[in-house]
Amino acid sequence: MARDRPGRLEASAGSTPRARRPRLVASAAALLAGATVAQTAPPPAAGATAAATAAPAAAPGARDLRYVVFHRPGPAWLAGKSMFEQPGIREHVAHYRRLLAAGKLLMGGPHLDGPGGGMMIPAAGVPEDEIRAFAADDPAVKSGLLTVEVRPWLIGLSR
Repeated sequence: MARDRPGRLEASAGSTPRARRPRLVASAAALLAGATVAQTAPPPAAGATAAATAAPAAAPGARDLRYVVFHRPGPAWLAGKSMFEQPGIREHVAHYRRLLAAGKLLMGGPHLDGPGGGMMIPAAGVPEDEIRAFAADDPAVKSGLLTVEVRPWLIGLSR
C-alpha cells in the first residue's frame, strides 16, 4: 500500500477494500479490546484471491460485525410530504417487518432530523449478502422512493 495523501492509504494492485476487510476488522477489534496492533501480514500477491489471503473472520476480540442498512429519500420522494404520507412507505415497513418476524432484524426506524432517511440494524450473524439482497428487494428502493446503502459496522461498545 502507498500513501496518496497524509493519513490515507491507497490500495495496491490486486488488493480491494472487500479483500482487506477481515484484516481491518481484526485490527479494529483488537484496538477496541485495548491490544496493540502491528501489521504482520504482507500485502497479497498479485492475482491472489481474497479467500486465500483473508484473515479468519472470527479474530480474537472480534465480537459483533453487522451490515447496517441506511435509507435516504430517493428520486421518487415527494418534497413537502412527511415520511408517513409518502406512497410506498407502508410496503417498505411491511418488507422489513418480515425480516423482523424471521428474527433477523434487531431494530430499525427513521431519522428525525432534516435530511430524513433511516436505518435498519440486523440481528447478529446475518450475512452481508443476505442483507444486501433483502435491501435491494425493498419495494421502496425498487420504486425509487428510497435509496439504500449497506455498510459494515463493528460493535465496539455495548452492554
